[in-house]
Amino acid sequence: MRALPHPALEEFQNQSVQQLIRGSWGLEMTDRIALFIDGANLHTTVKSLGFEVDFRRLLAEFGKHGQIVRAYFYTVVRDDDEFSSLRPLVDWLDYNGYAVRRKAAKQHDDGDGRRRMKRSIGIELAVDALEIAHRIDHAFLFSGDGDLRAVVEAVRRMGVRVTVVSSIRTKPPMIADELRRHADVFVELDNLRPSIERPAHPIAPE
Repeated sequence: MRALPHPALEEFQNQSVQQLIRGSWGLEMTDRIALFIDGANLHTTVKSLGFEVDFRRLLAEFGKHGQIVRAYFYTVVRDDDEFSSLRPLVDWLDYNGYAVRRKAAKQHDDGDGRRRMKRSIGIELAVDALEIAHRIDHAFLFSGDGDLRAVVEAVRRMGVRVTVVSSIRTKPPMIADELRRHADVFVELDNLRPSIERPAHPIAPE
């Protein structure tokens, strides 16, 4: 059973996260920011790190450090996913401050006669990033997918600072080297755990 953190330790951890955001990320309170969350990639990463994301806390945490213009969440669904475990989360995000982008999964032949499921959200994310770039100062990309390198480069050319949030602590590392090298800042997702983790056992109000 995991012990609950001491209040003083939890406060210190939260202060450390805030210092990290203000310092290493170069954020100002007046900055306009957008979050781009690759749902499948984030899920795989946090599962490997051993925790779950509380999306309400995530949005609140970033809202403390700038003006959130838009928070996008990208997910790929199959026709038979209507009643999957993902559905409640997606519905909740829809009503709680996130712009959810659903993409239908498509099957394709891998060349050896096997049917594969194509789950890339790169095009949808790129379109959103380029459309909103003129309205933001800082973009946070929650993904380690190297295919998104071109998006990062394009947005940076438009004068937007880009931070990639992923992990090198997973085995193997989730962040692609080419994506990490082309971002302005790389943030280890595990370092954000104190401020975005979903409590295992929520404490009932007194």
